[in-house]
Order: sequence, then C-alpha cells, then structure tokens
Amino acid sequence: MMGGPRIKHVDDVPENEVLKIEFEDGRTASVRERFVEMLPNFLSFYNNWDPGMIQRKHGHHGHHVVFILSGSMMVGDQLCTKGSHIFLMHGDTFGPWIAGPEGCETLGIVAGHGMSFCHPNDEAAFLELLGDNRAKRAPVPPIDADNLPAWRGAGYVGATSAKVASPTIDNP
Repeated sequence: MMGGPRIKHVDDVPENEVLKIEFEDGRTASVRERFVEMLPNFLSFYNNWDPGMIQRKHGHHGHHVVFILSGSMMVGDQLCTKGSHIFLMHGDTFGPWIAGPEGCETLGIVAGHGMSFCHPNDEAAFLELLGDNRAKRAPVPPIDADNLPAWRGAGYVGATSAKVASPTIDNP
C-alpha cells in the first residue's frame, strides 16, 4: 500500500520518444510517451502520436485499455476518434495503429508490467505496411534510466547502468 493516492500532472512526467518512422520525403513521425505510473504489475501512460505515425500490430503482457483523448487513429480496420475506449485481453493483439491527419493523444493502462510483444507474421506485415507507405523505422534515443523506476531496468535487453530499452514499444 502507498498510504493514499499518488497524484501527478502529466506535464510533470518526463516525455520519451519511444517510436519513430521516416518517410521517403524526409518527414518523420513519432510516438512520445510519458510513463505516468509504473509498478511491477501496472502501467499507465500518456501518448502523443504525430500525424500519420504507424505502429505494428502488437499486444501487451496484461489486460490493456487505450482511451483516445483527442484526434483519431485507425486500429486495424476500425476508426477510433476522441472518446473511443479500446480494450484488449492479455495475450491478444491489436492493430496496426495509424494516427489520423491531426495526430492522436491517448491514455493507456496495462494491468501488468507493460512490455509489448508481436508475432513474427505481424512484424513482417508491419514492414510491408511501412513499405506501402514509403516509410521505414527510424532510431529513437534510449530511455534515460532516471525516467524509470529502479526495478524496471534490471534484466531488460539493451539495459545498461544509465540507459534502458523502451519498456512498452518495439521490444517483442
């Protein structure tokens, strides 16, 4: 127990660029994420998606909710607009995700540690989707370990004493 609520304003939580693509014409699109609360069995995050950002079909280790706060996003073949509540059971996958022309702002909650996964066929389909949109993955900076709880860095692929790999996106 924490002894009561822990209240944070999203503007007080560090922002991390966790995913980025680059289009042939030089434009880029990113997902910027703020890990609002991280416990070993719970994750809440606030995301900003740039217009046209594309993310693969994936799932998370825990039941997962995404709520669209503003903008729009295609999730698979479903258009999700402001007010959409997207629920996924642990072990299922959803997507691909494509941010609308105005981008998208989301709040996500995972009843679990939050790491993502995808199936090999989903990864291949994602690479094909990027190609169809004349885009490719682009590098993102590692997440500063100071932006994560101490327990989060241990055992993660790519973890070092100062930096860790993204805990939620593109770590199949």
